[in-house]
Amino acid sequence: MAEPYIPQYITVHLGPPSSNAQNVTVTFPDYIKNVASSEIYPTWPENAIRANIYAQISFALNRFYTEWYPSQGYSFDITNSTAYDQAFVAGRDIFENISQIVDEIFNNYVQRQGSVEPLFTQYCNGTTVTCDGLSQWGTVPLAEQGYTPYEILQHFYGEDINIVQNAPVRLPNPSYPGIPLRLGDGGNDVRTIQVQLNRISNNYPRIPKISPVDGIFGKSTEDAVKEFQRIFNLTPDGIVGQATWYRISYIFTSVKRLAELDSEGLALEEVSQQFPGELRRGDTGDPVRVMQYYLAVIGNFYETVPPIQVTGTFDQATEDAVIAFQKTYGLTADGIVGRRTWNDMYRAYRGIVESNGFIAGGQPLFPGTTLTIGSTGDDVRQVQRYLTAISEVYPEVPAVPETGLYGPQTQNAVIQFQNRFNITPSGVVGPITWGLMASIYSDIQSGNLRESNQFPGYELQEEG
Repeated sequence: MAEPYIPQYITVHLGPPSSNAQNVTVTFPDYIKNVASSEIYPTWPENAIRANIYAQISFALNRFYTEWYPSQGYSFDITNSTAYDQAFVAGRDIFENISQIVDEIFNNYVQRQGSVEPLFTQYCNGTTVTCDGLSQWGTVPLAEQGYTPYEILQHFYGEDINIVQNAPVRLPNPSYPGIPLRLGDGGNDVRTIQVQLNRISNNYPRIPKISPVDGIFGKSTEDAVKEFQRIFNLTPDGIVGQATWYRISYIFTSVKRLAELDSEGLALEEVSQQFPGELRRGDTGDPVRVMQYYLAVIGNFYETVPPIQVTGTFDQATEDAVIAFQKTYGLTADGIVGRRTWNDMYRAYRGIVESNGFIAGGQPLFPGTTLTIGSTGDDVRQVQRYLTAISEVYPEVPAVPETGLYGPQTQNAVIQFQNRFNITPSGVVGPITWGLMASIYSDIQSGNLRESNQFPGYELQEEG
């Protein structure tokens, strides 16, 4: 889960969740105006109206943020059934004073102190129906006594609430990354799955804990995914496709009670991003190097994308290559590498790898699978082969046997290699470490050695 935002649009199901009713999509402010005009009276004191609208906004945002209905397989964000959600009457007239208030506060919502998610502000009318949350009619005498909207909300939801103001407004973006996550993948989406599965395992102890929570889809993450899938009757393939992703999201929301008034709460560290969400001109560091590596290879395969050097700096040449790639793939050509551009770039790269692409010197491209403790197979053997050859020229990098098992000895050798060549010493072999190892191995074979601060360019050779 990311930090909350206000969706520009929200899709409403005009009936109970499982009914064969119409879905309508409206702007979020128009949705709140309709709900408020359907549930409260424009003649109430203004502070009572505002308190109710805050509750209605937060309720809707909780449904949207937790993807309560999409995670159950529905194609909408909320229903108009008051047995489940809030009243919404398609095409109804909107009261003018309510419209003005909503325009002023639609991007503000209620939050429990210490939690990130919009509070599930349960409420009822307070006359024919009562509940543990806000009483709509009960807000009126409090407003008449001079209570502010915030004080009215505190009266019903407790002293430990905040009103988040001026939240960002964005186009709705489903949490599912759009491509399945599997062994060797990395990034914020993997970290999200790791955090959620670890919390779910408190309630379902058969699911093994994932350690470390590092955003790398390693063996422990795969094992946890498989056990989750077995428990919840999904194909236990260890791959997080759309069905597994949303089932994890739904169970996580359920065990933490995020869609209930007495929510356990979502802590900031549970939604913080370990890796940049977007890359743009001026950024530097390893994520930029990874992106440049993919682009450098793509640029040697697609005539429309100019090849670039892997420098770790998102410069003008990199931006031009990103824009060219985006145009090639029909994406918004803004030069910013967000989730969709990154995913399409990764897919293009994997396609090249799967068509037997090699870098100059005959060395294989990064296989697209991050290697870490517990990894096995021919790709691990290739890394071990590189390390042993490199150790003959750079003795600070220890040789390792070609076992095909990525154990502590291989991890230590990788760390020493990364230290020697000024790469973040993670002990994990991603595209940058792989690419530099392959290039140095090729240079050793040809007698053309490089210094520690020299990153290679990449030329593609196809197996013939």
